[in-house]
Amino acid sequence: MKKISPEIDKLAGIEYYSTTFNGIGGSIKKSNEDFIVKEIIDQKFLKELTQLKIENNIFPVYEIEKKGVDSNHAILILKKKLGMNFKIVGIKDARAMTSQYASTNNNKNIMKHIKIGEISLKFIGFSKKPLEKSMLIGNKFTIKINNPKYNSKDNLLHFISEISNVGNFYGLQRFGSERLVTHLVGKAILKRKFDEAIDILLTYTTKFDSKFSIEIREKLKDIKNNANIVKIIPRGMDIEKKIAYEITKGKESVSVLRSIPINIRRLFVQAFQAFVFNKALSTAIENEFSLKKCEKDDLCFEVIDQIVLGKIRRFENSESSKYEKIPIIRLPGYAYQPGKNRFDLIVKEILYNENIISKDFFIKEMQELSESGGFRQAVFLSKDFKYITYENSTSIDFAVPKGTYATTLLREIIKPIDPISSGF
Repeated sequence: MKKISPEIDKLAGIEYYSTTFNGIGGSIKKSNEDFIVKEIIDQKFLKELTQLKIENNIFPVYEIEKKGVDSNHAILILKKKLGMNFKIVGIKDARAMTSQYASTNNNKNIMKHIKIGEISLKFIGFSKKPLEKSMLIGNKFTIKINNPKYNSKDNLLHFISEISNVGNFYGLQRFGSERLVTHLVGKAILKRKFDEAIDILLTYTTKFDSKFSIEIREKLKDIKNNANIVKIIPRGMDIEKKIAYEITKGKESVSVLRSIPINIRRLFVQAFQAFVFNKALSTAIENEFSLKKCEKDDLCFEVIDQIVLGKIRRFENSESSKYEKIPIIRLPGYAYQPGKNRFDLIVKEILYNENIISKDFFIKEMQELSESGGFRQAVFLSKDFKYITYENSTSIDFAVPKGTYATTLLREIIKPIDPISSGF
């Protein structure tokens, strides 16, 4: 019998668990040190770095280590303090200790090592070109599960036998964690309801919001009539503060939205794509589709090396290949042209029910937010999974491909009754 997800997961389109494992309980992210993430970058790129700037190698590359700060805010802080624009290729959560790579065009004042609060910047070399998404392979995690209910030395043996069945859901943090709002903003933008998108950003709440958040957002409903409300918006709500300030200046809705940094603004439409993906994956699980074996007409990734994905192929029963293939679910966009395979039919129906069509993803009013579509594997891939049990905790290590959420695996291990209080 399928295990049904907690209510908050369903708001993100995650309606079922993928495994029959009962879960060990416990919680994550009690401290930043409990959740350690390190980027895995293409070794060829790293080996070509030079310590001195030469004719071809002119782009400085740094390693950013941070604690308790998300990637987007870390980049904003570095720009403010150092006057430098950094390019990153992966987004890391705030409640964690993380290590990731960044490049910049500024090659005049090279800083070997600098620390700003909980952000540490270390120069590692010059590259021939700036970092690109294609250079990111994945992420390696070391995560501590605190106070699990079941903590024998073999408490995850059953889970390991099912690990290959886990669905590759986008995690709650993709949608705003307890305040699941980013995909709703994205849908409003797709429908060209820009005023509504702003209202959602400022005032939308769910019962999972904190009391403080609900109180502030209730006051923000009157921002057009009371500019003084801007002054009471706390530091942790810097995006809301910026939006509210622009509203008090009388800016029209598109200009207000454009006041949000582009790397954050792009997440809105992408979050709606993620919501559609999660709904499609939930439907596939409900209908007992295989997530790890391709069927006729499926689009499939070739798996080159456990977490390294290769070319996209259309699967035919008679086809043979030296590489394993895993099914793909398409992400909708303006270039989206669904076929007739089992996943395409599901996505097509979800978009119909959401009253969204492909051309909606080309946004003339804000072309920088347009999304052409994409591809994402249906099954969760990981490698080098191992665990150690201690008196009051279980520690796990594993690596995953880029774009994969560690919390997706953790929810299958913990099976939390209340994901937010459990650290999700």
